[in-house]
Amino acid sequence: MDEQILMNALLALVTAIGGIWLSGFISQRILKLPEQNEKFDPMLARFIASVTRWAILVFAGIFVLGTFGIQTTSLAAAIGSVGIAIGLALQGTLGHLAAGVMLVVFRPFNLGQFIQVAGHSGTVKQITLFTTELATPDNVQIIIPNGDVWSSSIINYSAHDTRRVDLVFGVAYDSDLKKTEEILNGLIAAEERFKKDPEPFVKVTNLGDSSVDFTVRVWCDAPDYWDLKFQLTRQAKEAFDAAGIDIPFPTQLQINRDM
Repeated sequence: MDEQILMNALLALVTAIGGIWLSGFISQRILKLPEQNEKFDPMLARFIASVTRWAILVFAGIFVLGTFGIQTTSLAAAIGSVGIAIGLALQGTLGHLAAGVMLVVFRPFNLGQFIQVAGHSGTVKQITLFTTELATPDNVQIIIPNGDVWSSSIINYSAHDTRRVDLVFGVAYDSDLKKTEEILNGLIAAEERFKKDPEPFVKVTNLGDSSVDFTVRVWCDAPDYWDLKFQLTRQAKEAFDAAGIDIPFPTQLQINRDM
């Protein structure tokens, strides 16, 4: 009797170790599929790997219980009954699981894309069974429940190949507006990364309290967006200074009172 218990314990130990190793091995193989086939989406691979890992661990656990004579059929029925109660108590968690499936199936975003969702912005790192992981530009990890992601509006800044740079430049009322427009158009024309189609937009769009506002809208490739936006902002300031065009700024009248 003692020998049988020892054998069962040894078999259970081997099964548990084997299940843990097998789940890790298979999940790692799945994660490498995108490297072997470019058509296999990395986000889908990570999700399948996560599901496979947990499925193997569950089956291994059931087998381990079976080695000790526990009837897995009755156990499955009991687990089913308990599962209903747990499911009602964990509706939110199961909702996150369902949302994870929806995210993988409908693909509102992919790994490596920069998105804004549920009040957070960052680059998509991975989607697991229950959560979506983002990394902010300063490399801070953000974990969001899948249910919150699926139920929120998703802004995907990386979905399209091109983006439009929108800037507003305010100049003083006594500035030469024609010259100002020529300077802005010249800066755009001198930069090859700005697209000529659609045609750049440079127009006076507002007469403010202290400035005449020029709106600039010009298209570029998405990866060049931030570099070109910062570059055009600096170049415009330097060109305005060189041409004697003033950029107004708020001033306050100070009154000195002798007490």
